[in-house]
Amino acid sequence: MIARPELTLDHLGAVAALERTLLDGLDVEACPPRSAVPVPAGELLLMPAAAGEFAGVKIAGVAPANPAAGLPRITGSYLLLDGPTLQPVALLDGAALTALRTPAVTALALRALAAPDAGHLVLFGAGPQAVGHLGALRAVLPALERVTVVARRPGPAGELAAHAAGLGLDAAVGGPAAVATADVVVCCTTARTPLFDGRLVPDRAAVAAVGSHEPRAREVDAELVGRAQLFVEAREVALREAGDLLMAGVGAGRLANLSELVTGAAVVRHDRPRFFKSVGMAWQDLAVAAAQYRQSERRPDAGHSLSAT
Repeated sequence: MIARPELTLDHLGAVAALERTLLDGLDVEACPPRSAVPVPAGELLLMPAAAGEFAGVKIAGVAPANPAAGLPRITGSYLLLDGPTLQPVALLDGAALTALRTPAVTALALRALAAPDAGHLVLFGAGPQAVGHLGALRAVLPALERVTVVARRPGPAGELAAHAAGLGLDAAVGGPAAVATADVVVCCTTARTPLFDGRLVPDRAAVAAVGSHEPRAREVDAELVGRAQLFVEAREVALREAGDLLMAGVGAGRLANLSELVTGAAVVRHDRPRFFKSVGMAWQDLAVAAAQYRQSERRPDAGHSLSAT
């Protein structure tokens, strides 16, 4: 019988699963691309991946009108398969998986890119991804003590700030100019135009943008991209989907990928902002889904890493 595990993996567990996959040698540049099909309600995404012991596929829907009706913007399911036989072994909630793995990817990158004493987070957005990113960054940035929430709607912004205060952080609602005093800036919105003036971002800051995977949408401006050291999940994917970079005219030569960051092949500079652009990749869902399955089945990690195939 196929397992239907609840997503109980915590932020650090998800970050560790992603890191282990990269350290085991996954070639992020060779991963299969996602398929996106426009439909009247939004788009359907098909995201297959295979590595080591497991394979899997996420079928996701992106429905921009859903939040206004009290429904999640991201829908779908994840089917985890046994790698050698492709027999189904688990079915997971695709929206919950996305809500966990996206902040985990950001946290993995910013753990390496943020200054060790990074204390002030400016968080754009107040939806599920913003909540997830707050939790994930608290788990990996030990000096984090202050959060400024910037969002279009005052109500959700205030609720997220109150949530952050409940976690013991100095939290407030602010405006885009707050980036001038930020150590870390994270953008997880549906914006299609820049959220702030990139000239205001201090050289010490690390910035991440995760809100879009479209070549004509961006959350940060060309000013920030032009002066920052740039990191992406994979160069090929970024140059196809990352509007923040494409609209700023960036080429592959300026990009380091996440594998290079995690393994230390990319040298992080601190004389300028560091910018990480994420669009989401199928191997990330597979890594986290497999880790959840192992945890649920109480299977030992030894011998079960997601090594590259």
